[in-house]
Amino acid sequence: MAELSPSRRIRRTPFSAGVEAAGVKAYTVYNRMLLPTVFESTEADYHHLKKAVQVWDVACERQVELRGPDASRLMQMLTPRDLREVAPGRCVYVPIVDETGGMLNDPVAVKLAEDRWWISIADSDLLFWAKGICNGYHLDVLVDEPDVNLLAVQGPKAEDLMERLFGAAVREVKFFRFGEFHFQGRAMNIARSGYSKQGGFEIYAEGADIAMPLWDALFEAGRDLDVRAGCPNLIERIEGGMLSYGNDMTDDNTPHECGLGKLCDTHAAMGCIGRDALLRVAKEGPVQQIRPLEIVGDPVPLCDRAWPLMAGDKRVGQVTSTIWSPDFGVNVAIGMVRMTHWDPGTRLQVQTPEGLRDVTVRESFWA
Repeated sequence: MAELSPSRRIRRTPFSAGVEAAGVKAYTVYNRMLLPTVFESTEADYHHLKKAVQVWDVACERQVELRGPDASRLMQMLTPRDLREVAPGRCVYVPIVDETGGMLNDPVAVKLAEDRWWISIADSDLLFWAKGICNGYHLDVLVDEPDVNLLAVQGPKAEDLMERLFGAAVREVKFFRFGEFHFQGRAMNIARSGYSKQGGFEIYAEGADIAMPLWDALFEAGRDLDVRAGCPNLIERIEGGMLSYGNDMTDDNTPHECGLGKLCDTHAAMGCIGRDALLRVAKEGPVQQIRPLEIVGDPVPLCDRAWPLMAGDKRVGQVTSTIWSPDFGVNVAIGMVRMTHWDPGTRLQVQTPEGLRDVTVRESFWA
């Protein structure tokens, strides 16, 4: 693949200097920002993530801030998940939908107060959608992108590293909860969350000026823990069934097709923009849905476009993410499969750039 040409349109992050010093080998573009994808190698990064601790620059997960008297009303208009019982101090994974019920984003929403939310977005322009809804309904909300830069600490030794900087109380933060901690006199919200199955935290660092001091302090504190710079790992995310917006789902898909139907409280989520459309989907059920797939044979090539999933000469879906798993010794994959062929054990074929491969639909993901 050709090199990526740098530009002011592709924004560096406040952690980019640290990422470069750590020897980043590849980037992708995410919300018009740099997101590291490889340091040593995809496989080496994967093995290290599973045994030690990594610090990830995920500042590309930009925050959309909703602040004002109607902030919670606007937040509910964006998602079919019922947010009435969500208290300040909680994080919630929410599908964001349009008027047709199509997925626009699948962020983590952080409730700071009754009148203030941060939405930690996947790769799409959710800021513009939220502004449009706010202005169209004349809501009393400021919708903006604050100077908040996300840093993730992930891996089995994440708690040990975090305690050294933030004290033993950080261990008490429960899953999808956050607390306020201090670093060099600066208050920071720290959540037990992250885009891996290995466990860890996400630090919401307000102000670009504190970014590199925080980065450097984590590496200094974690020398004996074998701390390294890392990034969301393709192998680990597919094994764990962690979906990627823009890869595994788009606005053509409903939450029910993405296996997120349990997060759609359409009868209770009053005011959600796509509620009526999703009520119909919930009643009739999806005709296709994301499934874990196992592809037979040697390691598959890079999947940078959808691969047709075939039952004989009939297309019954597509593979959207796949890679060889060293730990499981198979090609792990995520795909969208029609209901006629999505039962576990169903045998299909996929058209790869190197020819047809046999595929089996699995009951569950690997991790």
